[in-house]
This record gives sequence, structure tokens and C-alpha cells, in this order.
Amino acid sequence: MADGDTGSEGKAVMDGRAEAAGLVECARQFASAAHGAVGQLRKYSGQPYEEHLGRVAAMVAGVTDDPEVIAAAWLHDVVEDTPVTIEEIERRFGPGVRELVDALTDVSRPQHGNRAARKALDREHLAKAPPRAQTVKLADLIDNCNDICKHNPRFGRVFVREMAALLDVLTAGDETLRKRARKTLEKWSARLAPHKPAAGEPAAPPRASLPAHLRRAVRMFTRGFSAQDIAEPLRSFDAESPVAAARELPGCPALGVRVAGRVTAYASRLPGSGAFAEVMRPIEPTQLLDADASLVDVITALTRHDLCFVRLHGEVVAYVSRQELQGPVARMWLFGIITSFELAMTEMIRSLDPALDWTGMLTPARLHKAKALQEARAALGRTAPLLDCLQLSDKLRIVLAVDTQPRTIFRGNSKAESQRRARDFEDLRNSLAHAQDIVSHDWTQIARLARRVEELANDAN
Repeated sequence: MADGDTGSEGKAVMDGRAEAAGLVECARQFASAAHGAVGQLRKYSGQPYEEHLGRVAAMVAGVTDDPEVIAAAWLHDVVEDTPVTIEEIERRFGPGVRELVDALTDVSRPQHGNRAARKALDREHLAKAPPRAQTVKLADLIDNCNDICKHNPRFGRVFVREMAALLDVLTAGDETLRKRARKTLEKWSARLAPHKPAAGEPAAPPRASLPAHLRRAVRMFTRGFSAQDIAEPLRSFDAESPVAAARELPGCPALGVRVAGRVTAYASRLPGSGAFAEVMRPIEPTQLLDADASLVDVITALTRHDLCFVRLHGEVVAYVSRQELQGPVARMWLFGIITSFELAMTEMIRSLDPALDWTGMLTPARLHKAKALQEARAALGRTAPLLDCLQLSDKLRIVLAVDTQPRTIFRGNSKAESQRRARDFEDLRNSLAHAQDIVSHDWTQIARLARRVEELANDAN
């Protein structure tokens, strides 16, 4: 009997190890695929993004054999940088991994202010993170610090200050990694002494990239459309009600759950029996928006969650899923912003040095099409400059050929990254123009555009 028990215990241990290894491997594959699907590379080296994730996971595995922590190391950027949501992480990897990834995902939004204000909010969020999550963050800081400071000393000086502030609050993480992070910080702080630009050294590109009148137009877009314009009414039930009460309702992604008379929770997957109290989950602060919240706020919330909820006069009355962004209001909003960006590119090209022949930046075929359109318009008495006969792809090509411009428009840290973002921008515009699905394939571009819009709107204030 004793031998049999020992065998059972040994098998259980082996099964547990296999399950743990399987969790980590599934996280590795999932994260690599998610970042790869959006074409994400490391900003400076151009390496596949999984190289960074692998280094972070290896550092974490060097100090713990907890499979959930190692899995979270692979997944720590997936919600911020890909269409994956916190809820999908939980469905695939369980509540433990979800808690860690949630803690490692920034909570700040562009509308919270400048970079310093946003970083303060994210630092406060990480200070409350569980020790296991702080361990992952320490490994992430070490790898990012080495990469950024090596390739971009100018931004490295900003990063080391932010890292120092983070290390002051990451007191619950693994001590070995904390010491390593401190040594990394000290090394790069010493190397990156205060910088004085040398004679002839180019200045950093300006932060604002749109002319003032176009930035004002973008600001109008952020204020003119709100969450209540695209939200769907939320049906709700008391927590004690049986889920069978909702059986006859048309399919919808969420039902509100009332606790003490107020909607404070929701249910998105209903079992065959039981009460709503058994399946409800609380509405998190990052899911909750006021009715007049901007569509940028909506997109920010939906980048993190499957659903967000809209309150009016303090009561939750509606919900928004990504599907609502397929509707005419959201499409009109996105198309208007893209049009503003295209107008900005046109003005940038028009303001180039007249001695610069931008026609040489186009392929002969594209230049021939533009000239043919110009001639056709002239035949109708609608004389137009050649620039106004270019298509969006032509303007992107010219803008990307001008040294500092792609940085300011597309926020790329390299020419290659700016080119990828420009292609994404064009793909989103084409999907909108042809009434195609913009959620399944263009979500990352939508989220990035929303962040950029908020930055520009703040510049216009």
C-alpha cells in the first residue's frame, strides 16, 4: 500500500511538472504569435519581439519556478501591444496569470496628462502589484534599460530617471532581480552623463506634427463624439435572479447584474442553471466610462477589456464592445481623423524646399497615374496642382522619404518602424473606405491612432 501511495504521489508530481511546463510553453507560443501578428519588432534592433519576452522570461525563471510567473513574463506586454484583452488571458491561462498580466499592464491614458503624469499613475499601479508581478517588472526594466540606453542615449536619460522612481516602489519583487536592476541603473546612469548637443548636432524632432488649425480639428473630433453615441442599452437583472430569466433575450455580449439595486457587475457567459450571483464579475474601474467620455477613452478601455460600461447620472446603463466600432458613427470619426492626417501630410509636402523634387520619390507608374488624373481634371476645367492628384500611398511614400518627418507623424523610433506604421495607417483607411471589417484586422492600428489623436488634442489646448 505504501509503495502504491509513493507511486501515485510521484505520478502526481510528474503530472504537475508537465502541466506547469505546458502552461509556460502555451504562454510562449501565444505571446509570440500575438506580437508577430501585428508585426511588432524591437524598436532599435529590429529583432522579433519575442526575443525581448524570452530574455525577460529567462531572468524570471532564474529566480522562481512558479509557472504562472514565468507565463506572465511571456505575456506581460500582450494586452498593451496587441488586440488581446485581459479577459482572453484569463480564459486561456486562468485567473492567476490574468492577475499578474493585469498588474503589469499600464492603467494611464493619454488624457491623464503629459508623460510624467501618466508614468506617476502607472507607478502607483505597480506599487500595489503583487510580489510575483513586481518580479516580472524588474526583469522587464533590466532588459529595456540595456536596450534603450545602448541605442538611444537621449531617451535613455529619461528612462533611467523613470526606472529609478519605479525601483523605489518595486520593493516586493525578487531581491536578486532588484539588486541586478539597481546595478543596471547605476551602470547606465554613469554612462549617460548630462548631454550637451555638439555643434551641428540635429535637434530632436518637434513633438507636435500637425499645423495648429488641423490640431484644433482633431480636438473637435475628440469632443464631438462620445461613448453614448455608440453604446448599446444594458439589460440588467438582480443578482439573485435565475439566469434562466435571460434565456429568451436576444443574444448580447453582456447583461448587467444589480447588487443592492445598482448595476455593479455583469455576466457575459451564462450557464444552464443557477443565479446571476454565481456567474457575475465586478465591473472594474478601467471598464467604467461616463456617457460623455470620448471615443479615445472607449478605445483605451476596449484595448484592455472585452467590454466597457457607460454610466449616466451615476448609474450604469449601457455597454460598448469592439463590435460597436464597426458602426457608422465610429467609422465617420476614424475617417475624419485620417483625413486630417492626410491633409497634414499634404501641407508638409507643400512646405518642402522648392529645390527638392519630390516627384523623383515616386515610382514612374504612380507618377504617371497622378499626371493622368491632373490632365483629366484640367479637361473638365478643374485645374489642380499635381500634389492634389496624389493618392494617400503616394503622399506616404514622399513623407517617409523625408528624414525627420516620419518620426513626428507616425511616432516610429526607426525608419523601418515608421514605414510599418504608415502601411498600417493606409490599410486602416482602405478598410474604412471599402466598408470592411476594421476590428478583426485593424484593432492595433485603431488603438495607436487613438493614442496619437489624444496627444495631438492635448497639444492643441
